[in-house]
Amino acid sequence: MSMNIILPLVLIIAMLYLMSRNQKKQRARQEEMKNNLKRGVHVVTIGGMHAVVESVDTAKQTVDLNAEGVILTFDLTAIRTVKAAETAQVAPATTDDSTAPKEVSESTTDSQSTATQTESEK
Repeated sequence: MSMNIILPLVLIIAMLYLMSRNQKKQRARQEEMKNNLKRGVHVVTIGGMHAVVESVDTAKQTVDLNAEGVILTFDLTAIRTVKAAETAQVAPATTDDSTAPKEVSESTTDSQSTATQTESEK
């Protein structure tokens, strides 16, 4: 009878322990992200707005975001993610002759349409 009670208690305690560890790790990541906010960093808010950080006020726990010229003030808790800096530069696109579309001359197009008309008349 006591084994029927002990096993569920052990499972519940283990589950609570694992959940608290995950929450602690997530809280630490959020805190580190908020401490690394500085001007010019691209962020996404909890509402899905993409913007650039203008200023951070740690005393008031607010951040000013520049969203295409509009400055908005948010709580620090409203920042969901900080976008990674784009360090990779895009190389100019080059076209390869084998993949480039080939130009079709008018005479080829005319002969194809004539052949199609001839076949349809038969």
